[in-house]
Amino acid sequence: MNQEQKKEALAKLTPTQYAVTQEAATERPFTGKYDHFDQPGIYVDVVSGEPLFSSLDKYDAGCGWPSFTQPIKSRAVKEKRDQSFGMERIEVRSKDGDSHLGHVFADGPQDRGGLRYCINSAALRFIPVDQLAAQGYDEYQSLFQ
Repeated sequence: MNQEQKKEALAKLTPTQYAVTQEAATERPFTGKYDHFDQPGIYVDVVSGEPLFSSLDKYDAGCGWPSFTQPIKSRAVKEKRDQSFGMERIEVRSKDGDSHLGHVFADGPQDRGGLRYCINSAALRFIPVDQLAAQGYDEYQSLFQ
């Protein structure tokens, strides 16, 4: 994504999407549209469109934000130390778009790796399985077969 494409994408964001992805804001718990959302498909960066997470790795952590046990690919996200608000956390950002997504914690399901990627709904766009090919994500259809 070049600078012009990113500028165009940012102009289409809602104020909440912009605040979350560009200013590292956090949406209020239990308010995001993907917190209690269970359709099969993938979640992509709302800015860049890069694939981030699969519904196959989503679970209800009860924390108020969509939670995943792992990214869709090992290099789909990057992690960064975050010491804001007097806390020690690991921030999760999209690799190419550099959008703030949320944080990763080591309190996830132990039988699935032990990680909890706690992600803001406002940073995501959902692509249903039946739309993967039409929207250019056909390589991910095999995950759901």
